[in-house]
Amino acid sequence: MAEHNSGIGRKIAYYRARKGLSQRDFAPLIKRSEAWVSQVERGVRPVKAIDVLERIADVLDMPVAELAPSAPTAQAERIPADAVPLRLLLTGNHALRATASEHALLATASGAGNEPDPERLERGADAAWTFTRLGRYTELLALLETLLPELEAAVVHADGSRRAEILLADTYQAYAVALTDLEQFDAAWVSADRAIAAAQRAADPILMAAGAFRLAFVFQRSHRLDQAKHAAGSARAVLGELVRGAEPRASSVYGALTLQLALIAARAEEAEQAYELLADARATATTLGADRDDHHTEFGPTAVDLHEVAAAVELGDAGTAIRLAGKIGRERLTPGQLGRLLIDTARAWAQRRSPDRALALLLEAEVLAPEQVYRRKSVRSTTADLLSMDRGAPGLGEFAQRIGMDAALIQPATVRPGPARSGLRAARGPRAI
Repeated sequence: MAEHNSGIGRKIAYYRARKGLSQRDFAPLIKRSEAWVSQVERGVRPVKAIDVLERIADVLDMPVAELAPSAPTAQAERIPADAVPLRLLLTGNHALRATASEHALLATASGAGNEPDPERLERGADAAWTFTRLGRYTELLALLETLLPELEAAVVHADGSRRAEILLADTYQAYAVALTDLEQFDAAWVSADRAIAAAQRAADPILMAAGAFRLAFVFQRSHRLDQAKHAAGSARAVLGELVRGAEPRASSVYGALTLQLALIAARAEEAEQAYELLADARATATTLGADRDDHHTEFGPTAVDLHEVAAAVELGDAGTAIRLAGKIGRERLTPGQLGRLLIDTARAWAQRRSPDRALALLLEAEVLAPEQVYRRKSVRSTTADLLSMDRGAPGLGEFAQRIGMDAALIQPATVRPGPARSGLRAARGPRAI
């Protein structure tokens, strides 16, 4: 679990002040805004990207491990139990087995009766996405153990090769998302790359771009923002040519990649670029005129609205995020979309230091989309922020337990006799470490 945000913020504030740097002086040295520094030091904004942590540590002349002991470079990787068999399955060479089996059948001239069932394989690929989105990894594993070998066998079968490649690419994309949710980013990278390779063999450039979208998602979640930007940007540039050809599927994936780039820019504190990309995505969505979900990339006017809220939160513009969220009609949203909106709006209210409103939104999201609430790191970091503001808020401790927070953070602080103390003590400036 990431170190408590306010703890890192207090360390940054303390060592920055000790070096005689104001927030205004310090911000350009780490390539961030003064507002960003202020939010980090007050504990309302996490520092996730390892390159940013390294830059801060370098300016402050201290090791990253001292600044953030739980950073990826400072602790061993923890593998969730659900991830272990999914990682092992990825290492099985299903293509080799399928090719060897087909070769043996051809050698004996007895290949009849082993034709793939395209409809059953398509249902399997759809089920892979369903299990992934619901976080049902045990069922996903059981499905993939049979589906992947069958798809690879169908690929080498002369009559069903291209369709099987498309389904294989789609399945590997779902697999990549599941591994990313489990924070197995190296394995997710492999799965996304296999999806792109299968799409290439199927000669489908739009499906290849969808695979690049998934790869950028892996990089973004693992805080490799430069790689995420390159993966999404290069695919978007190629799709731009197809968009001009009025291909709706290309426009949809192009728009999804544009939204991905907008969020990456927001997380890198590049506000102007983020808003330019959002405007481009809005224009593309207007041209399409409706919400689409080509290759499970989810793009259209609704997706643009949701990403505008998310980008504002990432940029620390809580007021804008709350205002934009209030304009989105809930009747337009699926439960998953509404869950994401509630989580992002809760983050905005946490930035506004309104724990009651933030918690109410998180509890509502838990009812609508529990799989998102329990899996997303942003929910845990927001809850940590709320605990730092008002650890005794009704229902907060129980919610923190349900999402797997560290018990040490949940226990109410001991109240000492004397004058009342504000729960916002950590926001009032640096304290001695």
